Amino acid sequence: MERQIRLLMNFEKDIKGSFFVITGPCVVESETNCLQIADKLLEIKENLQIPIIFKASFRKANRTSVNSFSGIGDEKAIRILEKVKAQTALPLLTDIHEVKDIVLIENIDIIQIPAFLCRQTELIQAAAETMKPVNIKKGQFASTETMKFAIEKIQGIGNKKGMVTERGSFFGYDDLVVDVRNIPQMKTFGVPVIYDATHSVQQPGRGIGKSGGVREMIVPLCDAAMAIGADGLFIETHPTPVKSLSDAATIYPLDQLENLISRAKKVYDFRINKLTK
Repeated sequence: MERQIRLLMNFEKDIKGSFFVITGPCVVESETNCLQIADKLLEIKENLQIPIIFKASFRKANRTSVNSFSGIGDEKAIRILEKVKAQTALPLLTDIHEVKDIVLIENIDIIQIPAFLCRQTELIQAAAETMKPVNIKKGQFASTETMKFAIEKIQGIGNKKGMVTERGSFFGYDDLVVDVRNIPQMKTFGVPVIYDATHSVQQPGRGIGKSGGVREMIVPLCDAAMAIGADGLFIETHPTPVKSLSDAATIYPLDQLENLISRAKKVYDFRINKLTK
């Protein structure tokens, strides 16, 4: 327990000026699934000596179809997340969709605002009032200027722990494109900028009642994001992607995750050590 508290206290210090990764399953599917992933993430953290945050949604509110999987129940999912934290000391991130969700996530370390809700003032301010770090996903429809005002909603509460994540922009009705110019533009906000490697390669609506995607673009786009200025990565992962109950077309294979993160860190290190001098 002492080690766990110490690690969590050092978390905010660790991610400042350091490459870090937010990763985990798209949604809590089961205790077995979450703990299997968390154990692997702890191994990667120790092998690469980087901060890793475990992420999973306790509920998915934005689904293509009414028949899409949305969760195993809020309280059950949150108990599983708390068990992950107790066993691994990995900081936790989950997203909220309504102000009332905040009372459910007392033991969550980072609150995430989903992309479709990035303009929801009351939701952002309520998250900021917890004084926890708040990561806002940049909406697929949003400009970088819009996200500047979103970050200001956090800072206006007195919370200086805002972060913003690039996750692609709408390109027609059923595709996304990554405009990497957004990353250095959002860096001017003075907050960590994260690249969402898996959601940004989605093709919304291309599946039958679900999103499609182009998983093979994840690696080159991670290279580009790290080279142009991203501070960290957001990557959803699963031991068997085809069996993932959410975002199966783009979720990244767990057994390949360490190689992806290691490669991205090398690009990050090259940028920091060579290009910025």
